[in-house]
Amino acid sequence: EYVGAEQYLNPKSTSAAQIPSFSPSQPGPIVAFVLKHAVPNVQLGSSLKNSKLEFESNLRGHVVFLGGSITEMDGYRPMVCQSLQHRFPNTSFEFTNAGIASTCSTTGAFRLDEDVLQKGPVDLLLVEFAVNDDQDAGHSYADCIRGVEGIVRHVRTHNPQADILMTFFVNPSMLQALQQGQTPLSIQAHRDVARRYGIPTIHLAKEVAEKVSAGSLTWETYGGTHPKEPGNRMCTEMIDRLLDQAWSEDTSNGAREGKTVLPAPLDEYNYDQGRFIAVEQADTDAHWRTAIPDWQNIRGAKRERFTNVPMLVADRPGAELSLSFVGKAVGIYLVAGPDAGMVEASVDGGPFTRYDLLHHFSKGLHYPRSVMFANQLDSNKHVLRIRVVQPESSECGTAVRIMKFVAN
Repeated sequence: EYVGAEQYLNPKSTSAAQIPSFSPSQPGPIVAFVLKHAVPNVQLGSSLKNSKLEFESNLRGHVVFLGGSITEMDGYRPMVCQSLQHRFPNTSFEFTNAGIASTCSTTGAFRLDEDVLQKGPVDLLLVEFAVNDDQDAGHSYADCIRGVEGIVRHVRTHNPQADILMTFFVNPSMLQALQQGQTPLSIQAHRDVARRYGIPTIHLAKEVAEKVSAGSLTWETYGGTHPKEPGNRMCTEMIDRLLDQAWSEDTSNGAREGKTVLPAPLDEYNYDQGRFIAVEQADTDAHWRTAIPDWQNIRGAKRERFTNVPMLVADRPGAELSLSFVGKAVGIYLVAGPDAGMVEASVDGGPFTRYDLLHHFSKGLHYPRSVMFANQLDSNKHVLRIRVVQPESSECGTAVRIMKFVAN
């Protein structure tokens, strides 16, 4: 055991890809040490024994993948599904693809209930939002925390025994930062949440950066922001190594880990009770209508998943609405295309603040995004007022297309 393990204790003498996967039922001390320390970009945190027990003993399991386009596409997700089914051939899995292209952790926290929890308790949740929190949302550290911590706390409240795993993918700017020894802001925030809640992490971004810097991998081979098969396979193999490590212990006694007591939150305004509010709940003037937009006569590319969604629509400056809600945060989940307009919002009679709904990726695409108007309210009843305003430049249109209101 010692001779076989010694070469893997020095990370400079071997690459992570050369480290074998161990799956002993009762590992000796040296093998246990290797399993815990050999792969620095695979961090176990707490164990994932609850999901293993569910898969192994009850022969069922609900596995959810929550993220953006990297999750939604035919990439690492189906590979992990195949791997899990291979590990547990007699288990009946329900795999939920809760990936929606372009969405960030803020939107993820608000759509969690409808897209995930209403399908039943989660046994294993894989979360992927580091890239979209960076390049799509341009989130602050606080925004990243509120979204991801909200997701974690909401899932654990719904099912205290749920296991969670975070994966950090990478884009070119994040890659450059990592190669310069810096940690991208979104990854730092997500890691801070993971550490607070003992959540295992797959730092694929750092693994890619190290290999590219060492010359053993090129960005082109990896496949770019949306990885090709080699990049997705690389991620899947790292997840497999983490699961080998997490599930190496004997769980035949059937005792589950209790996670009923959540630690104090990193941010008290995290979106742990995030939810959608139907647009029909708003009081509107005559300039608003609820309908499926006439997409054939609206310029800009459309994503099919949104083309049959009824939306609350206005395109005339001066159109107003109000919404009563209970909670600490409020905003809108909308699609913003080339004709996206500007609105002003006020909460509880306060001053109106202006918001440009056009996104930097929506000049040729009707882009899904969440726009927050307030996120540090008390948890009482409030009233939101929105009015459409005249655009400040010729680049802006006047269209407002709201799919849902969001509240926490």
